[in-house]
Amino acid sequence: MKKSSIFISALSLITVIILSQSIFVVSEIERAVKLRFGEIVQFDLEPGLHFKWPIVNSVRYFDSRILTLDAQPQRYLTSEKKALMVDSFIKWRIKDVAKYFTTTGGDEERAKRLLSQRVDTGLRNEFGTRTVKEVVSGERDQLMNSLTSMLDGIAQQELGVEVIDLRVKRIDLPLEVSESVYNRMRTERERLARELRAQGNEVAEKIRATADKDKTIILADAYREAEETRVNGDAKATATYAGAYSKDPEFYDFTRSLKAYQATFQSKGDILLIDPDSDFFKFFGSVGILNQQ
Repeated sequence: MKKSSIFISALSLITVIILSQSIFVVSEIERAVKLRFGEIVQFDLEPGLHFKWPIVNSVRYFDSRILTLDAQPQRYLTSEKKALMVDSFIKWRIKDVAKYFTTTGGDEERAKRLLSQRVDTGLRNEFGTRTVKEVVSGERDQLMNSLTSMLDGIAQQELGVEVIDLRVKRIDLPLEVSESVYNRMRTERERLARELRAQGNEVAEKIRATADKDKTIILADAYREAEETRVNGDAKATATYAGAYSKDPEFYDFTRSLKAYQATFQSKGDILLIDPDSDFFKFFGSVGILNQQ
C-alpha cells in the first residue's frame, strides 16, 4: 500500500512536469514560432494557450509591438556636393515571423543592424538627388514619405519586418563647416559693430560741435549785449557829468577832486609825493578852511 502511494505520487509529479514543459502561452504583445530540433514547424502562433512536445519542440518569442530604431547621425552629400549630418529614427515591427526568424535568427540587434544598413543606403540615395534647400525645407516631407514606402517594401521582402515610419529628426552642417560659418558670422557682426560705433562717434562729434558753436554764439551775444549796456551806461554817465559841468563847472571840479582824494587816501599807510602847488591840491586848502570854519 505504501509503495503504491509512492508510485502514484511520483507518477503525478512526472505528469505535472511533462505538462508544464508541454504547455506554453503566447501573450497579446508577442509573436511566436514553434520549432522541432531548430526547424520551424509552426509560425505566427495566435495569442493563447498552446501545446508542444517536451525536448522535441521549442518556442521562440518575439515582440509584436512597434519598435524604434534610433540611428546614429550620418554624413551625406547633396546634389551640390555639400555635406550634411542627418539624424533619423525608424518605427518598425515584425510582420512575417518565419522570414524574420530565418533572416536574423530571431536576434533583434542583428535585425536593427540590417535595417540600419538599408536606411543608410536609402538616405544616401535620396539626399544625393536633392539640394540643401530641398532637403531642409522644400521637399523634406516628400523625402521621408517616399523613403518610408521604399524601405517598407525592401524590409518586408528581405527581413520580414514592416517599416511604419521614417523621420529625419535633425539636419546639421558638419562640425568643421559649422565652425567656419560661425566664424564668418562673428566677423560680420564685429564689422557691423565697428560701423555702428563709428557712426555713433560721428553723430556724437556733430552734437559736440553744434553744442560748442551754440555756446560760442551765446557767449558772444552775451558779451555784445554787456558791452552795449556798458557803453550806453558810460554815455549816459558822460552826458550826466557834462550836464552837471555846464551848470556849475566849479562844483563839478570840486566833486571830482573829492572822489580823487577818496580813491587816493583809502588807507592810512598810503603815501603820495606830489608838488603842493599841483592842481591835485586845488581844493585841499578850501576843504581845510571849511573844516576850520
